[in-house]
Amino acid sequence: MTEPAFVAARWSSPAMQSRLRRRHRGERVFRTLGLAAIGLALAALVLLLVSVVARGWGAFVTTEVRLDVMLDAALVSLPPDVDASTRGQAIREADWAAPAREALMRLFPETTERAQLRQLAALLSSGAPREIADRVERDPSLLGRSISIWLTADDEVDLVVKGSVPRDLPEGARRLSPEQLGWLAQLESEGRIRRTLNTTFLTSGDSREPEQAGILGALMGSLLTLVVTLAIALPLGVAASIYLEEFAPENRWTEWIEVNINNLAAVPSIVFGLLGLSVFLGFLSLPRSAPLVGGLTLALMTLPTLIIAGRSAIKAVPPGVREAARGLGASPLQVMGHHVLPLALPGILTGTILGMARALGETAPLLMIGMVAFIVDIPGGFRDAATVLPVQIFLWADSPERGFVEKTSGAILVLIVFLIAMNGFAIWLRQRFERRW
Repeated sequence: MTEPAFVAARWSSPAMQSRLRRRHRGERVFRTLGLAAIGLALAALVLLLVSVVARGWGAFVTTEVRLDVMLDAALVSLPPDVDASTRGQAIREADWAAPAREALMRLFPETTERAQLRQLAALLSSGAPREIADRVERDPSLLGRSISIWLTADDEVDLVVKGSVPRDLPEGARRLSPEQLGWLAQLESEGRIRRTLNTTFLTSGDSREPEQAGILGALMGSLLTLVVTLAIALPLGVAASIYLEEFAPENRWTEWIEVNINNLAAVPSIVFGLLGLSVFLGFLSLPRSAPLVGGLTLALMTLPTLIIAGRSAIKAVPPGVREAARGLGASPLQVMGHHVLPLALPGILTGTILGMARALGETAPLLMIGMVAFIVDIPGGFRDAATVLPVQIFLWADSPERGFVEKTSGAILVLIVFLIAMNGFAIWLRQRFERRW
């Protein structure tokens, strides 16, 4: 039998056909398992996003109550020739809670007992008097007049209006009393209840009251922290990558450095928090809970990742580029600065943005340096007390108030959008500047 005939007979034998069927069956099973794993991961991701959106959309919507408030000029007794700053301070310090209570009492004159009056006033947010003060401060001519103004409702009223808390729950399972539910129904029937965009959530700092809590303070803290992280980690990471990849001699010292850099990239982030606590707060006495300390700590955590990404990008540049530049008489520094680094820059920037995205989502190291504090004011500098978005989410998730549930999910949505934007920017950079070899 000739060789081709022998091979054909062998492949057509029953034993070989059985082996082929098993191999094809194994490939089909492997492909099916792979597709099932991808489908399961996508389903879990969709379920997570749907759950977060379903709970978090309410954070961007708030409930308001329209009241006819009489702005008694006697509440602000000032001479007519007083300067604007003194007038504004007097307006802010006046008792504007009384006109709001009186407006509610005029709508429900049957409420005369003290306990009922307290429940009636509890329909409004504790920040409603400040909203009246802001309106009067913008237009002092309103003093002595009656105006119609929309005031923020209490968070429990907000949850009921949005349907997050059913009205038919047993009285022990909800915060609003039957009388409050009745007053709320009457206000709705009179068109005095509306849902509107919650600008406070996007323009204010943290608060003990859910309806007054915002994420601007945490957002500014995250931005300032990332600026410090980027300003320190990027130049150090690029310089270390260039030296280790292009100029460092191959000896035990550089091998030891490379091994430790790879090990540091896998160290848990809380270890860097302990390092920041002992060095930046304990030894250098830098301000606690400041973006400066947070940025320094995250820079230490991000630096190994940036070095590894930078070295990979530099190594990906074809050797012919270096040889051609040397052949034209360029020095080693000119070869790196004029030829290799511009070609490696897209990969370096992509690794940097991905490292910043990881730093944005970190919580553990920032907890160790005190950025878990309750911060109301919006930070204006790198040394001001601040918190960041992941820590703010942690604080709201730990709060017993039901109104903070949607605030937590809303902050997660903002964080996800921020991360998607950063990763999208990294993809754009790679597609914009990447060279195909």
